[in-house]
Amino acid sequence: MNASGGPASVAAFRWVRTAGALLLLCMPACATGQARPFAPTSFQRADTAKLHHTLDSLANGHHGVVGYTVHNLDTGERLELHGDETFPTASLIKVAILVTVYDLAEQGKLGLDDPLTVLKLDKVGGSGQLQFLHDNAVITVHDAAWLMTTLSDNTATNLLLDRIIIRRVWEKMEKLGLMHTKVHSKSFLRIASVAMDSSVKYGLGVTTPNEMARLFALLSDGKAVSPKADSAMLDVLAHNVAYDKVQRYVEGLDVPHKTGDTDQVRTDCGLFPLQSRVAYCVLTKENKDQRYEIDNEAHVMMAHMGDAIVHAWPRKPAPPAAP
Repeated sequence: MNASGGPASVAAFRWVRTAGALLLLCMPACATGQARPFAPTSFQRADTAKLHHTLDSLANGHHGVVGYTVHNLDTGERLELHGDETFPTASLIKVAILVTVYDLAEQGKLGLDDPLTVLKLDKVGGSGQLQFLHDNAVITVHDAAWLMTTLSDNTATNLLLDRIIIRRVWEKMEKLGLMHTKVHSKSFLRIASVAMDSSVKYGLGVTTPNEMARLFALLSDGKAVSPKADSAMLDVLAHNVAYDKVQRYVEGLDVPHKTGDTDQVRTDCGLFPLQSRVAYCVLTKENKDQRYEIDNEAHVMMAHMGDAIVHAWPRKPAPPAAP
């Protein structure tokens, strides 16, 4: 699971793309999020009526509430359903925490190499590996941000929230115009909530499909923090190991994205690097199927949505073969 609620058995599929969770700390950065080598003078548009029909049909057939936003950043095409409705985020809110961490680092108020000590008191359950390390292990802010994003590590999330203070995440999102995107408490520690009523209603965090898609658009445009910081964050997000939802049928793309799971909530938002850039966000709540299995109804529905989205626009042409 990603946030509060549900068993940890879902990890069987989530970790399939990593040989060892802690090895992620040592993975080198890739070029994801950097300036694209292929820059056509014009971008092909999609059959948005067909895509809208497909996505709405999938959403309307789901036993739960679905909201989505799909925004092609290069053509301006936009589709949405319940785009401005608030949804629980589960661990998806960790994107907002990541942005706030890098913003504070950009300001010189925080160092990505600053040490963090993992005390026994800090360890919480659910997703992540820090809970299994020996007490008093020392990692860096960057390590915690990487683990929070790629493995959805809840202990790493809480270490960062202790350092930056929850309300700073609110302030950063509000400065970006994302007024409904909030984190309420530390993961698995509702006692730490700064907004108890909202915490009870939404859990770890809250957002809307439009706002989270907008946050990924800002990252793609280099306007969330700075071009350099945003490129680094997109690289971290592209190493997310959870591919059981919108990414399930997507092959051959490194997609910056983040997911979230609780019993009644499944979420997935990100950025498809096609010939054009397509920001997407699919949020669900009140799901009837609460199983932590790969074929959970919400997972399958979101997977079909992802397949429809990536086939609506062309991909970048393959690079020429080496002589």
